[in-house]
Amino acid sequence: NDDGTVALDHEEYPRPETTAEGLAALHPSFTKFVDFKYEQSDLTMAELMAQKYPGVELHNVHHAGNSSGVVDGSGAANVQPHALTLVAADGYPLSATRYPAVGQVRGHLVMAGATGVPQGFYRHFALFAAERGYSTLTLDYRGIGQSKPASLRDFDMQYMDWARLDLAAAVDAMASDEVPLFMAGHSFGGHAFGLLPNHQSVARMYTCGTGAGWHGWMPPAERLRVLLMWRVVGPMLVRWKGYLAWSRLGMGEDLPLNVFREWRHWCSFPRYFFDDPATAEHITAQFDRVTTPIVAANALDDLWAMPASRDAFMAGYRNSPYRAVDVDGPGQGLGALGHMGYFRRQAQPLWAEMLAWFEEHPPLRQTQQASAANAAA
Repeated sequence: NDDGTVALDHEEYPRPETTAEGLAALHPSFTKFVDFKYEQSDLTMAELMAQKYPGVELHNVHHAGNSSGVVDGSGAANVQPHALTLVAADGYPLSATRYPAVGQVRGHLVMAGATGVPQGFYRHFALFAAERGYSTLTLDYRGIGQSKPASLRDFDMQYMDWARLDLAAAVDAMASDEVPLFMAGHSFGGHAFGLLPNHQSVARMYTCGTGAGWHGWMPPAERLRVLLMWRVVGPMLVRWKGYLAWSRLGMGEDLPLNVFREWRHWCSFPRYFFDDPATAEHITAQFDRVTTPIVAANALDDLWAMPASRDAFMAGYRNSPYRAVDVDGPGQGLGALGHMGYFRRQAQPLWAEMLAWFEEHPPLRQTQQASAANAAA
């Protein structure tokens, strides 16, 4: 540091499987993108550097093997994400990004995001997983991010479309006969898994911040704030714009009208849509068909999805091997997490725990052989 103190004296993210030979074969990472144009300029990064530092020759040395997490750009450059378009069963096009695995492919991974959160929010997590051997897919649900139409006014969709159509398309795109498919969920992602028509393609599911959404599970101050949003602010925005114009309040992505209506309705029940007389029987039966192992991690300071709220909802996965994890962010050195911190870079130890649990799953070929033997018996 400028004041003479040591900024780094040990490797923060050691990889036990790394060998000296493997590191020696790596190429400097920044050479891979210096010729790309910076998003706010017509000049490439190399041209911008030449303008700033004329006459200086650049010799790149950093790569993922000799750079700590402090120089995380060099590690990220080893992953070459590429955009693609998924097509849902009803023909709707969905913007997605695939982050290919670096080195040996341990598995495929779908990121099932939260309500109104664009896929770019999960970029650092996707890079982290890809660098550790997990080919990872993020996507924008219809009506969100790059998957939204020119206007959300009169945009016709149902909240459950995000699971039954959009996330289902992502699962189909990533399912493989070679390696297992896993899913990471955030909030709504934990709801969506039980609604998937192809949930059986997923070997393990790890969700963060999933809860029932009922205000009664929240602390008093947050309860009042949420009720104000559901009963006053939200309806006013909807009457004005024809959809939930959250961006006007600086609260994130705008939401389609039916997403707001159905979300608000189900959050009025202690167990979300499991308690809704109109949906309870059908959804309970659908969740009962899920037998995938699940872990649900919730931060103690997540006011929207505290552990009691999680327990109320996750009881719906009653036929799945299930484990609940309470995360004390400050106590575990992660800092305050709230509802969004699970997928910010401060939560990397939590990501590592998630991937370690995925790695405990037996190789796909081994499970296929066991299934064949059971069928023959």
